[in-house]
Amino acid sequence: MKVVLATLNAKYIHTSLALRCLKAYSEKDFDIAIAEYTIKDPAMNIVADLFAHGPDVIGFSCYIWNIEETITVIDMLRKIKPELHIVLGGPEVSYDTAHWLERLPQVDTIVVGEGEETFHHLLTELSGSRKFHLVFGLAYRKAHEDGRIEHIVNPPRPKLDLATLPSPHRFPEDVSRLASRVVYFETSRGCPFSCQFCLSSIEVGVRYFDMERTKSDILYLIDSGAKLIKFVDRTFNIKRDYALEIFKFLIENHRGCVFQFEITADIMRPEVLDYLAENAPPGVFRFEIGVQSTNDLTNEAVQRRQNFAKLSRTVNKVKASGKIDQHLDLIAGLPHENYDSFRNTFNDVFALRPEELQLGFLKMLRGTGMRIDAEKHGYIYMDRAPYEILGNDILPFSDIVRIKRVEDVLEKYWNAHRMDHALLYLIERAFPSAFDFFQFFGDFWEGRGWQKIGHQLEDLFARLWAFLSEDYTKRAETAERDWSLDVALGLMKLDYFLGHNYKPRKVWWDFSMEKDDWSGWMRRLAERPSGVSEAFAGLGLNEKELHKHAVIERLPFDLRRYLAEGVVSKDEETLLIVIYGGGGKTEQRTANFYTLALQPQPAAQA
Repeated sequence: MKVVLATLNAKYIHTSLALRCLKAYSEKDFDIAIAEYTIKDPAMNIVADLFAHGPDVIGFSCYIWNIEETITVIDMLRKIKPELHIVLGGPEVSYDTAHWLERLPQVDTIVVGEGEETFHHLLTELSGSRKFHLVFGLAYRKAHEDGRIEHIVNPPRPKLDLATLPSPHRFPEDVSRLASRVVYFETSRGCPFSCQFCLSSIEVGVRYFDMERTKSDILYLIDSGAKLIKFVDRTFNIKRDYALEIFKFLIENHRGCVFQFEITADIMRPEVLDYLAENAPPGVFRFEIGVQSTNDLTNEAVQRRQNFAKLSRTVNKVKASGKIDQHLDLIAGLPHENYDSFRNTFNDVFALRPEELQLGFLKMLRGTGMRIDAEKHGYIYMDRAPYEILGNDILPFSDIVRIKRVEDVLEKYWNAHRMDHALLYLIERAFPSAFDFFQFFGDFWEGRGWQKIGHQLEDLFARLWAFLSEDYTKRAETAERDWSLDVALGLMKLDYFLGHNYKPRKVWWDFSMEKDDWSGWMRRLAERPSGVSEAFAGLGLNEKELHKHAVIERLPFDLRRYLAEGVVSKDEETLLIVIYGGGGKTEQRTANFYTLALQPQPAAQA
């Protein structure tokens, strides 16, 4: 019996841990292959590839991001190979299972919940007596003599003893792809919390894998070339000693591999933070922290225990160490969170200046308390996955659309880190709050129809400049603190130059420096480099090399003082000098910038 385990990942770089867990458990007794695709792959290509495997059984791992595309594939498979046994599993079909049996008559069986043992038992019955009623954790159809079809959902299977599960990380065929994919890794199953919007709240308690097996698997992955390992534990730091031991192990053995964790920041112990601040290598760890809301009434309504003051202390301490990037999550549309309340939540969290702030929208996942109590708060939501909300009693669809504009420009600008200097200047000095900046800009963006067309890096700068230029008078009048359009422009120029690894071929603004003036500066920089700085002189660049590897621009304020003190002074101007790779005595991969103080230009020349 030929068995194929398949899924449609969200992206090519993703890998399915679930399929590998199932194969590891059953491959000793059955011929099992793994077939992974993406939701962007044409259904015909997927079906043709699966058909070429010659399967007798195909199992699909189903999630909100792939269920509809998976159904398209299943429909085609059933028509071209009617005898095929099709199995579904995964979180999307583990709840409201009777609904899926009703909706998908082309599916034969559904594995509910934790799947390793259930799937093995199913394969055993398929190759033998086919007594499906004996398989705990299985849903199926039973045909009666009178032609009636009964949908049967067997009792759930007891939780597995994790110590008995074989490793899903030792398949030789995976080794060649490890360096180019995200490797998902679990050290535990379950979650100690009861957040009503999350599927993890349904499974009570946390079970851990054996520590020595965990370490052995991690070492194997690192030795085999893995570059990014993402731990899928719902709350990695719930057990202090366990988390600390793994942190220490990874610090001692990382060899350049990057590790990402989901942590609960308000329960992170001070001694763990101190250890990481002192010992974590920069860039090796990433933390994902679910804040979701800072509204106490909202958190109480979804049974989410959170101390935002403690969470903030953790985030600030981690940030101060400069060792670990942090990704903070928000959910718009939770109970008791209207537009103004969500604005406050956004600003509370943005004030922590996370490296990435993900703004998501509440999804009414099957099986969660939020979906069960949807009518209580007047929720309306999509009938099909991803079940995203369309509104509730206090957050109408019109406000959701507005917040989606915030999400769009937040992703393009802040999370992409294309112009951090300019954005922080604008957010802190020109707009009432961070949320207002992204909202006003998002409204302007959509008003111009830019959401319908693509963009290159130059476009992003030009569009922000168009927004600032056209909105300058209103912003200048309403800003609580003074700000200057020409300072914003200067910082955007700095960000643009630093956003290139190689000397850019063009700029998005009208370059105003005369050719003779530009050549004169290049000559002066080559002849008197120490006038810039000792570091610049140490590059040893001659005039020809400067022409090849440098860009210069005159800024109408003291950039050095602004970056050091946050003070905008126009008592001196700045010659900005950016050197790109290939210049100097040592090869550079990224741009480095230098500044030279200048006397302000007369107004007529400026």
